[in-house]
Amino acid sequence: MWEMLRTGGVTVSSTDDNIETFATVAHCHAPEVFDVEGYVYCDPCRVQFETKLSHKIAGATLKLECSDPITRNVTYSIEGVTDSNGHYKLKVKGDYGDNICEVTLNKSPEAECNVPMVGQQTSRIVCTENSGMHDSVRYANALGFMTKDSISGCKEVLDELGLAPKDLDL
Repeated sequence: MWEMLRTGGVTVSSTDDNIETFATVAHCHAPEVFDVEGYVYCDPCRVQFETKLSHKIAGATLKLECSDPITRNVTYSIEGVTDSNGHYKLKVKGDYGDNICEVTLNKSPEAECNVPMVGQQTSRIVCTENSGMHDSVRYANALGFMTKDSISGCKEVLDELGLAPKDLDL
């Protein structure tokens, strides 16, 4: 006599006495795939945050790396380039819950806006299903470069935001 066993969404047939088994089914699912998205911008006022004078940088190169927190060995790495809107999307294949994963800026294609911004060169992200997030998209913080010198109009923008000291000379 045959009975049908249902395991992990797959039907398996076996005999009553379990002497003969036609298949063994282990619970498995597709490997984790995450999309890491973000953008890169230029800060022409050198204030290290976006203003209305900021713009997105097309063609900026960046890298996502996951590494073991103890050995610091790189366990996953992928490079990317921003699109015409300064946006990037990197595909991470696998679960890196025990790793530190970060997106890091490499290079700006804009000669006038290529000074790395302290604190905004790297964005840490979580690449695991075991995080409480029920979406396969991970959003990185904005990353940016600055101009060597502030452009005209920055004092007015900072005045509007209430951030410019009266004696500021930009």
